[in-house]
Amino acid sequence: MDAVVTAPDAWAFAIRLGLAILAGAILGLDRELKRKPAGLRTHALVSLGSAMVVLVILAVGGGPGGDPLSRAVQGVITGIGFLGAGVIMQYESERRVEGLTTAASIWVAAGLGMACGAGLVELVGIGVAAAMLVLIGGEVVERALGDRNSGGPEGKIVTDSRDPRADDHRPR
Repeated sequence: MDAVVTAPDAWAFAIRLGLAILAGAILGLDRELKRKPAGLRTHALVSLGSAMVVLVILAVGGGPGGDPLSRAVQGVITGIGFLGAGVIMQYESERRVEGLTTAASIWVAAGLGMACGAGLVELVGIGVAAAMLVLIGGEVVERALGDRNSGGPEGKIVTDSRDPRADDHRPR
């Protein structure tokens, strides 16, 4: 994995940003097809924005291993945490949570975008493949195991103390 040490030119910007959009869109397509709140456009934009942050630092001379790049990466990670939190819904009365996988995929999209911006194409390819393996393969495994943490076909997480299908007025 070799990141470009010098500031990228216009073609490198275009290629890296295009790759970031593609990488984010691949993750987002999975979420879109599963009708999740953050889909193709959100993931593509998160990845694009993350790549742009890295490219800005490289273009102004921060260098691929320098302190400015490190601070930019830390800022992206923190900011994406807030965006991911926006897709997580907690239903206290039903003791269930939705959106954790989508929030995690947004976080991965940001990481892919940063890798694109840094020119780490091999890492991006491996990262996209690994993320899709988890998103698609993990769902298959969960179904095969009976998805014991699921609140049903929607894939909602339910705590052990309460079954969402039970009568709300029955004493426990």
